[in-house]
Amino acid sequence: MKIGIVQQSNTVSVEHNKLKLAENIRTAAKLGAQLVVLQELHNSLYFCQTEDTEIFNLAEPIPGPSTAFYSDLAKENNIVLVTSLFERRTAGIYHNTAVVFDIDGSMAGKYRKMHIPDDPAYYEKFYFTPGDLGFEPINTSLGRLGVLVCWDQWYPEAARAMALKGAEILIYPTAIGWESTDTEAEKERQQTAWITVQRGHAVANGLPVVAVNRTGYEPDPSGQTNGIQFWGTSFVAGPQGELLYKAPADKDVIEIIDVDMKRSEDVRRIWPFFRDRRIDAFNDLLKRFADD
Repeated sequence: MKIGIVQQSNTVSVEHNKLKLAENIRTAAKLGAQLVVLQELHNSLYFCQTEDTEIFNLAEPIPGPSTAFYSDLAKENNIVLVTSLFERRTAGIYHNTAVVFDIDGSMAGKYRKMHIPDDPAYYEKFYFTPGDLGFEPINTSLGRLGVLVCWDQWYPEAARAMALKGAEILIYPTAIGWESTDTEAEKERQQTAWITVQRGHAVANGLPVVAVNRTGYEPDPSGQTNGIQFWGTSFVAGPQGELLYKAPADKDVIEIIDVDMKRSEDVRRIWPFFRDRRIDAFNDLLKRFADD
């Protein structure tokens, strides 16, 4: 499968960001992409650096204007397209939602982000209700996509749940970066951990992994922090965790990566982790902490 990743910097203009994305999607398709993956909350700046009720005005219903926009792009370019939208479900209930479109422009499915962080400059619990659709792969004409979102990528349980439901690839739209006061050593540790944990999901589940992050600097509107320098470094790993591609940290990127989707079968034959799982001994995984 030829996978196109679009890593880009954003501006305050939603319209400008969408037009830039449209051109980048068209470019990826012209380069041969069959599946195109966008970064998390790609229509706007990463607005969770501060808590502001006016920001909820950015949210849209699904289906809505943005789904119509990206549906047309998927159909026009004959691609499967993975998007990431700020969903307004009803007054007071909003989600961080990935929406997948098939080659005919139809909505193949959606996933609502399950794990919601609440850290300095990442105040997502203020904006997003935790997902309630579970870990369900999305069926497309290219296969079953295990789509998760950003903070989900730190949880092996989420990757495993998608794999157990038959996902053929794990996909993570992402928005993560550095706060400027972090030391260079700490920045390196954070970025290395981010890549390593996701490569571990590939190994543990025998599946390719696609992580698409944003790049560029975005200031903190509140002035409480020095803003976020998003670290880019979008990457694709094979089912043994091998890096097939890694983007630079500080550049907009449109890249096509050819992934052999048949390798998962061979890898799972030599490393039959699913066969050897001790499911009779995993009850403690359903507890917050096994202190009893």
